[in-house]
Amino acid sequence: MGSPPHLLDRRLLFVTGKGGVGKTTVAASLALLAASEGKRTLLCEVDAKGNLSDYLGTPPLKFAPVGVQKNLFAMAMDTEESLREYLKLQLKIPLIAKLGPLAKTFDFVATAAPGVKEILTVGKLAYEVRERNYDLVVVDASATGHVVGELASPVAMSELVRVGVVRQQTEWMLNILTDPATTGVVVVTTPEEMPVNETLELIGRLEGETNISLAAVIANRVLPELFARSEEELFHQLRSPKVAAALAEASNGSAEVVLEAAQLAVDLRRSRARHLRFLQEEVPHGVPLINVPYFFSRSHGIRTSRQVAELLGEEIL
Repeated sequence: MGSPPHLLDRRLLFVTGKGGVGKTTVAASLALLAASEGKRTLLCEVDAKGNLSDYLGTPPLKFAPVGVQKNLFAMAMDTEESLREYLKLQLKIPLIAKLGPLAKTFDFVATAAPGVKEILTVGKLAYEVRERNYDLVVVDASATGHVVGELASPVAMSELVRVGVVRQQTEWMLNILTDPATTGVVVVTTPEEMPVNETLELIGRLEGETNISLAAVIANRVLPELFARSEEELFHQLRSPKVAAALAEASNGSAEVVLEAAQLAVDLRRSRARHLRFLQEEVPHGVPLINVPYFFSRSHGIRTSRQVAELLGEEIL
């Protein structure tokens, strides 16, 4: 069995993770990194309430892809627009301004048969891969609670419909999704107890319910080690009551604040290191665990996304 493909050599990447771990940041940064490496890249936002455009410095995204920079295009998923495109391309039904009664029928069917809307989302992305419109499609996918159902929708549909056009459509989607050289899931987490536990639970569900390859786990916001061993002894001396009191007096208390902040950073780093080690032990063999350093910024935008892309590049390339 050969070694797994390089992360950016795949053609379809679903980026997911627990809310608040930096999933959208990583998705945007991966797309920017791929584009900077010369890959024609499509970045797609799945969540209708998402704010991916904030990370790209663009107006709100729509179904039609827009250029962000050289080699990078971005869009937002819209299942009604995806249905219209499907009807035109696959069933040769001309585009109409509004779906009208057909849309109402679609909503009824989608409610009665869970997975229909999801398969239009996954199908659109797989179609872009099949048609080779892009070298790489990066998906800012649903969070951990919903992504498995999204990715498993073609399997559910193929089991529900055994023959006919729908069966034929799900077969080619499954061929793309289950090819580990083509498609992979990137799970984003942070080195904290709950996100790590949810990540490992998600990995188990992906293996058990989807047959889609786990491409990588990205540990985001990893704090740096502030002190080497030789420096740590000096830090402890500075923290001793006598020296600390002298520093506080000489600096009008500012040194004490700095030392307290440094101690907090050390404590956080060490508590998170334990969760990071556990994650490393539990991630399946052969799956890369990529660490992204903590980026100390309160804002997000295209500049921040590019800086995170550079940090990712240092780990991936």
